[in-house]
This record gives sequence, C-alpha cells and structure tokens, in this order.
Amino acid sequence: MKICLFGGSFDPIHEGHLHIAQGAKDSCAIDRVLFLPCAQSPLKTSEPHASDEERCEMIRLAIDDFDWAELDTTDLELPAPSWSWRVAESVKRKHPEDELFWLIGTDQWTDLEKWGRWEYLADLVTFIVYHRGDHPVPREGVNALFVEGNHDASSTQIRHCLNQGDNVPFLAESVERFIQQKGLYRSAHGAV
Repeated sequence: MKICLFGGSFDPIHEGHLHIAQGAKDSCAIDRVLFLPCAQSPLKTSEPHASDEERCEMIRLAIDDFDWAELDTTDLELPAPSWSWRVAESVKRKHPEDELFWLIGTDQWTDLEKWGRWEYLADLVTFIVYHRGDHPVPREGVNALFVEGNHDASSTQIRHCLNQGDNVPFLAESVERFIQQKGLYRSAHGAV
C-alpha cells in the first residue's frame, strides 16, 4: 500500500489542505493519506492557536467523508522537539510493508536541508512536492514526485476572517460550526 504523510499545523484545516491531499492521492496513486497535526516544529517560533485536541477534532470533521484520509497523531505523541524523521520512522514501524510518501510544498522542498536528518528522512520516504507552477529543482539522490496545482485557501487569512467576524471561505461546514461553538480564533485565543 502507498501511504502519504501530510503534516501541518492544520490551524484550522481547510479546503486547500483537502485539495492538495486529493491531488497528491490522484496523481501518485496513493492509497491512504495520513493527516498529521504537528507539534511545535524546531523551525517555527510560534505555537498553533488551537489546542492539539481542537486541531485533531477539526481534522476528524474535515476528512469524515473521505475514505482515503485518516487522522494520525504520531507527531503529537512523540517527545519534543518535533522532527519529521522521527515521525516517518514511527509510521514506518507501524506499516513496515508499505511504501511511504511525504507531501510538502515548494517552500519546504527548498528548505529541506534545514530539516533535522533530512537525508535519513529521504531514505524513508519519497517526497511529493506540491507546487504552483514554479518548477522545483530535483535533488540528486532524493526520490521526489512533483505535482502541480493551486488553491487560494490560507489558515492565516481564515483566522483573520474569524477574528473579525467576517464571512469565512474554504472551511467545511462542520469545521466552521465547531470553531464557532468553541469560540476559536477570536482575540482571546490569540487569533491571526
């Protein structure tokens, strides 16, 4: 089976995330996409605005209609700091016979050398690089597939709209309802 790891803050998960995952699945004949909410990345200075539990629930709601999608909390369960190679290693132990892929964007592909033990990670997975026509440069000795696509959704913009009480685009109704019920992304929660 081909399993694709798709890590992110998912703060909140939106239609763009689902669009990207579906594109990778269809283009690369992926059987299962694991949505991995990230703990605190060593390369980021800010923490997610929603709690781990809230982000997990939003993912569950967003992927409910997709039989190929699954929430995986591996990154949240591992000790800090959050390293992608440890996540891939852990998933590989759970799925030793399966082929692993890692879905990233062009910006992450460009900064891959900043990732901890990135060469070891590259031995564990084939990267799927989702790009917007900017044609990422292949790396010698690193297995990668390049998928072109685009979606206008942005978690930052969505959080801003929620904080301002504006109309919110790109959210599943169930996710938006959950956010409203919890009062997420309002100023008191450190929106934007």
